[in-house]
Parts: sequence; structure tokens; C-alpha cells
Amino acid sequence: MFLVIKEIIVVEGKDDTVAIKRAVDADTIETNGSAIGDEVLRRIALANERRGIIIFTDPDHAGERIRKIVARHAPGCKHAFLPQEKAMYKGDIGIENASPEAIRQALSELRTETADEASGEISWEDLMEAGLIVHPDAANRRLCIGKLLGIGYANGKQFYKRCTSFRISKQEFTAALRQMEEELGA
Repeated sequence: MFLVIKEIIVVEGKDDTVAIKRAVDADTIETNGSAIGDEVLRRIALANERRGIIIFTDPDHAGERIRKIVARHAPGCKHAFLPQEKAMYKGDIGIENASPEAIRQALSELRTETADEASGEISWEDLMEAGLIVHPDAANRRLCIGKLLGIGYANGKQFYKRCTSFRISKQEFTAALRQMEEELGA
């Protein structure tokens, strides 16, 4: 059975659209890379108002930059995150390299951003105690727990922002932390 997505998926380019359509029945808007024009941003804002959008960009620096730009213009949008290893082919990282199964998995674990970051349960101190910041292996630990929480990899400050804006609960965080420690053998 082919999964139908009601929201419009925002992707970076045509190859991403092709990969999405191999995996699910969905409409897309292509940003055409990180130089997103005003016309594209207007279409994204309108799509967000009418049907909702899902931001699904490449798991790299450029994709993260595009995600931030689009999210600023589409409050309350949803986010799909694909782990780097599922988007890699011959050294190239991109949604276009992902299998249909990996794309469907990412779309089944959507996160909705909220404007009220103060409502988050995770504190900066929680991240420090978990070794996700100010720790010799913090980047690797954030990579692992980001996958487990379905919020992707981010630097410390951005990781904290994602925990609060996606309203990661203490219970979710603790369970993911426990699983991460088992996987990393910590």
C-alpha cells in the first residue's frame, strides 16, 4: 500500500522530489538549494496555511541552513529527519540517495516545532549531565541520541533548541539516553 501524505513536503531539488515520489504519494516544493527566492518562500507559507508542510532537507550543513530559513517562514511546520548514513551514496549526502523505506521511516517520525520554547522539559544542565555538551565525545553522543529521538544531528546549542521546540519530554529523553548508552557501551 502506498502511503499518501496530505502535507506538502519541502525538499531541496528535483532529485529529492523523485526519491520522495518513489516512496510515498506526496506533493513537493523544491527550494532549489540554499538560495531560496522570495517567490518560493511565499509558496511555502501558503502551502503551510492551506495544507501544512513537512521540511525534509538533506542531513548536512546546507540542508540545516535551508531548514532554518523555511521554518522561519512557516511557523508550526513539521520536520522529517533522515540519518546521514541512510542518505549516503559514494560520499554524497542527500535525500535523493535514500531508499524508499528510509524515506517512509523518516516521514513516520515527524516532529512539530512549537513557538513556545519555554515549554520544553529539557534543560541545558540535562544536556551537560548527559554528556551531550562540554564532553570529549559530545558530538558523537548527540548524533546517536538525535537519531533515537528523531530530531537529527545538531551542534549543542541547536540540539537544545530542538529539544525545547519539539517538546521532547524528560521521559523520552531519559529512555533515549539509556538506549544511547547501551549502544555506545558507556
